[in-house]
This record gives sequence, C-alpha cells and structure tokens, in this order.
Amino acid sequence: MFEPAPLVATDAAPIPPGGEAEWFQGAGGTRLRAALFTPEGRVRGSVVLSPGRTEAIEKYYEVIGELLERGFVVLAHDWRGQGLSARELPDRLKGHARGYKPFLEDFAALLRAFEARLPKPWIMLSHSMGATLTLLAMIHGERRFAGALLSAPMFGVKTGKVPPLQARVSAWMQNALGRSARYLPGQARDPFAQDFDTNVLTHDRARFARNVGLLTAEPQLALGAPTWGWLQFALSACAELARPERLRGITIPVMILQAEDERLVDNAAQAAAALHLPQGQLIRVPGAYHEILMETDLMRNFFLRVLDTLTGRTAPKPAASPRPPEAPKPVGATKPAPAPEPAPAPAPVPEVTPIAAASEVVPPASAVATPAPAPKKAAPPKKAAGKKPPAAKAAAKPAAKPAAAKATAAKKAPATAAPAKPAVAGVNGAKSAGLVNGAKPAAAKPAAARPAAKAPAKTAAPKAAPAKAAAAKAVPAKAAAKAAAPKTAPKAAAPKAAAAKAATPKAAAAPKPAAKKPAAKKPAAPKKA
Repeated sequence: MFEPAPLVATDAAPIPPGGEAEWFQGAGGTRLRAALFTPEGRVRGSVVLSPGRTEAIEKYYEVIGELLERGFVVLAHDWRGQGLSARELPDRLKGHARGYKPFLEDFAALLRAFEARLPKPWIMLSHSMGATLTLLAMIHGERRFAGALLSAPMFGVKTGKVPPLQARVSAWMQNALGRSARYLPGQARDPFAQDFDTNVLTHDRARFARNVGLLTAEPQLALGAPTWGWLQFALSACAELARPERLRGITIPVMILQAEDERLVDNAAQAAAALHLPQGQLIRVPGAYHEILMETDLMRNFFLRVLDTLTGRTAPKPAASPRPPEAPKPVGATKPAPAPEPAPAPAPVPEVTPIAAASEVVPPASAVATPAPAPKKAAPPKKAAGKKPPAAKAAAKPAAKPAAAKATAAKKAPATAAPAKPAVAGVNGAKSAGLVNGAKPAAAKPAAARPAAKAPAKTAAPKAAPAKAAAAKAVPAKAAAKAAAPKTAPKAAAPKAAAAKAATPKAAAAPKPAAKKPAAKKPAAPKKA
C-alpha cells in the first residue's frame, strides 16, 4: 500500500523532477523511507542509490539529477537509523546498529517493494557504508544487478591511534558489557557544528554548505557520532568482505572509486577486494577526500566517467534519445522506412532476379537477340533434332559475340580486368563463394571458365534441345538465352550455371542423353571416309 513520505528541499538543493517519496516496512516492521525518480522519455534501466552513514536521500539530489539525464529510473533510500527512517535509539543523534543482518533484510524488502517499478537492467550505486551493505547483499544471494559502482567503500575502518586488533577487542567487550549504545570516545557528536576548514569529506565549499543547509532546513535528517554497537557492526561486516572466497562469487562488473586523500576508511582493503572480485576494477581519484560524489567538479568528473563506462557496458543507450524533443526524430525516421519495403515484395519470380542482375554485369545484348528466333523455328523437337549444323552455327554466334562484349567491357570497365592477374594466384580463395562482390573470387573464375568456354560451344546442340523442350513447356525464350550467355561472362559464370540448374531442373538431366548422340555419330564418319 502506497503511503507518501516527505522530501526536503532548499534553494541550493531542489527536488529533482519526477520524484516521489514513500514509506515501506523493513525487517521487524521498521518504518523506512525511499524515493523513486522517473526520467522523461525512454528509460535505459534503473539505479539503486544507497548512501553512507549519516546521509539522507536529499544529499544526493545532484547525483539523482545526473542519473535522470542519462535516462535511468533512480531509487534512493534511507538506511535504518538515519535520514527520516526509524532510529534505533530514542536519541536520534546516536549512530547505532545491531549487526548487519537487519540492514540486509531492509534492503531485500526495499527491492521487493519497488521491483515492479524498476526497469531492467539494474545498476548499484553505493557510498561508504552503503557500499559495504550492498556488496554483502550480493554475497548473500542478491543476483538481480548487472553492475555496481562503489564510492569509497567501507571495506576497512580506520581506527586512528588505536591499533585495529585493540579496537576489535574493545568493541566486543563494550557490547558484551551492555554498553553498545554509548558514544565512541573522541568523536564529534554535534552534526550542526561542522566547519568546512577542518572537514575531511570534501574540498568543495559550495556543496559542503548545501549539505549543511539541508540539516538546518530539517533537523530530523541530522545524525551524530557512532556508538560501540555501530563499531561492532562495521568491524564484523568488514571482516566478512575480507574473505576472498566470498568475493569470488560476485561475477558482475564492480567499479571501485578510491579517494586518494582518504581519512575514514582503509584504502588497502579496497585494493584487496578489487583483486578478488572477478570483474573488479579500482580507480583512484587524485587528491579527493572521502565523499567523492560531493567533491569538486574536477574530481567528480572521475565519477561521471566511470559511471558512463559502467552503464555503457551494462545498460547501453537506446536508439532514441531519452529526451522527448529528440525522441520523435528517430521514430519519425523509422516509420516511413517500412513503407517502401512492400514495393519490391510483388516482384515477379525470385529465381529470375539473380539472372537479370548477373546479365547487367556483362550485358550480352546481341547474344540475347539472336537465340530468341532459334527456339521459335525449331519448336517441334522431333523434326529439328537432326538439324545439328544450324544449331552449331547458332551456338557459334553467341560464342563469338561475347568475345566482342569482353573487349568492350574491358574498355569501358578496366577496373574489372585489373584483378584478373592476381586472381590466378588466389584460385583457392575464389572457390569459397562467400565473397560474391570481392575482386579476387570474380577474377579467379574466368581462369577456369575460358578453356571451358569452347567445349560448351560444341555441345550447344544438346543445350538447344532442352531449351526447345522448355519452350514447349511455356518457359520464356529470354531465360534460355540468359542461361547460355552467362558462361561467357567471367564474374557471374558460376552463379548463372547454378541458377540455370535451379530454374530448369529437367533440362539439367537432358544433356546427358544428348551428349551420347554426337559421340556415336562422330566415329561413324571416319569409317565412311
């Protein structure tokens, strides 16, 4: 059930367009806040934005706007114990936690509540503590994300002058003694008394003032120093992420942004995690403090470039622009495109088109004109069977005219005659009929076709017989003439022979008995002599 929640805005931090906040229930019925932002135009996917400790949704308005411009639906949320979500202790300023399992259950409940409104693919964008929890969620079985960008992830906590081992022992003892809700010693407790000159979060004065202004506009967003319970949670979560075998199961691309001038988390732990992640990549931002996404424009450009690289791999841009003014242009260009497509559909016979295309390469105009009357005179196949000399003369004429056509073709198109020489060396390459338009296969075929061109001239009589038989069956005369002419064309000799066989299957079988008749009469002539 949808229950609206408020969003805080200031002059420096306006609410991005298309955003609505609502309440949802986390682990144990805890009331948590989330906000969904939808871009205008076409959508590339969804980004789930998880902030770090002390942070609220409002702090990421600028980042949300940049994601909307890129065509992503954005889901941002407040972790339990911060923002406007329910706090763990009566004192709202205490940053407390009771292990990392409640956080993971809350994250699973968040995805369940908004899954139907999040188009795929999903991209994970998390900062500091949020990166720790979302990576733990993937370790524990979350597999719906296509990629992750982690900003200064909390894979290890800096304990200052206290050695890490001593900090672990102290946190365990304080929690065992029931002091988990107490503040950590030496931590600043007042979130409203922040000074830009002493901060270790950002070098950008304007963005620092903008974030402080949000707390002034809504004090309920503020959060102070952590407790012993929070430190125990952080150390146990980091220990879980330090196990290489756990990280190897995360196979999606994971980009880790590392702040070079880090003061809060351990950069060495980030480098180790990047090595154990199968598609992990570490990108160091020179001179940056902990909050890279709130840094100066020069440093934030590293974030934007890494974001575009990751989303380009996992959620490519659609063909149309996500902005509505630009979307109609490609759509309008694609709509008229299908209109001319049905025009070639009612073409005559698909088998005739390759023959016609092949005749255009070397147009035997005279060869097509002479054979046309020949089949008409010899229409009765039985009476004209004995007239072999006229058939031989008719076959001799097209054999001579293609020679002239070759000479004219060589003058008009010298580019086609040039590849004939290297084609002799590439005969094997010409056998692979895949490169129909290539120069080498086309030049290699005439080398084998020239010696064979004389032999068909002798056996032109048997080919005339199938042509006459085909004419009796209402086959066009031009198709038979084209079937004989392609043999003289160098480039399309092989395709035309195959097309002739496919067009007249019965004529392919007829030459065999016709070839036997001249073979039997030739030996009889020398005996009479």
